[in-house]
Amino acid sequence: MYRPFLEHLQQKLQSSFDLQPLTIPAGLDYRANERGRQPTTIQSWCYTCPELRKIRYTYIDGGENAQVFNSVIYPSHGYELPLLGVDLLSFGKKKNLIVLDFQPLFRDEAYLARYIEPMRILRERYSDVAQDVEMKFYDANQYFSKYLLFARTDAETIEGRMFAAYCDYLDLYWQLLAAAVPLDDPEDVRRIVKAQKDYDQYSADRDPASGLFSSYFGHEWAERFLYEFLFEDAVPLAVGQPGR
Repeated sequence: MYRPFLEHLQQKLQSSFDLQPLTIPAGLDYRANERGRQPTTIQSWCYTCPELRKIRYTYIDGGENAQVFNSVIYPSHGYELPLLGVDLLSFGKKKNLIVLDFQPLFRDEAYLARYIEPMRILRERYSDVAQDVEMKFYDANQYFSKYLLFARTDAETIEGRMFAAYCDYLDLYWQLLAAAVPLDDPEDVRRIVKAQKDYDQYSADRDPASGLFSSYFGHEWAERFLYEFLFEDAVPLAVGQPGR
C-alpha cells in the first residue's frame, strides 16, 4: 500500500544526494515471520550523505493485515533543521493512520519561525485531510510541530491527497535543507548533538511500535531493532536507571 511512498523517497534521495550506505546491525536489515496464512516481512534501509547524517526507512509487509512505512531523516550535526518524520500505518482495510512532520529540536520563536512556519501553507493546502487526532503515546508539544499532518483516513484518500501531501512536504524539506547555512561554532554543534540524542531517547522510551515488532518478530529482536537501529543513541530504560 505504501510502496509508492517508499519509492518516491528513494528516487528523491538518490537523485539529490551523494548517498553512502550505512551498515545495519546483523540480522536487523530483514526479518520474516512465516507463521499464519500471511507471512509478514520487515526490511530496512539506511544511508548517509554530507547534509544528512542518518537516513533510515523501514517497510513492514503483512498483506492486508499490516502495511507500515516509517522513516526518520536526521540532518548532519552542522545543521539545526528539524528531523523529517514519516509514519504511515494500515491494519486491515479500515485502520489507516498517517503522520507527516518536521520534528523540531528546539521551541524558541526564531527557530520555529525559520523551520516550522514555512509548513503553514502546506497544512492549509491539505486541511481537508488533516485532523486533530489525540496522541496517546507522545506529548504533542515535544518534537511535533503545530503544522503536523496527522489523520485517520481511507485508502482512496491515501493514494490521492495524502500522497500529494507527502510529496509536497518532502519537497519543502529539501528546500529548507538547501537554504540552510552550516553551523561553525563548536558549541552550536554540541547543542545539536545533544538535541538529536535527546530525541532518540524520548522516542525510544515511548515508541508504541515496539509492541508491534515484538508481536511479529519476538521481543529480543524488537529490543535490538529499537535500540541498535531505530534510535541507536538511546539507552534502554533499565540500563539508564540509577544503580543498574
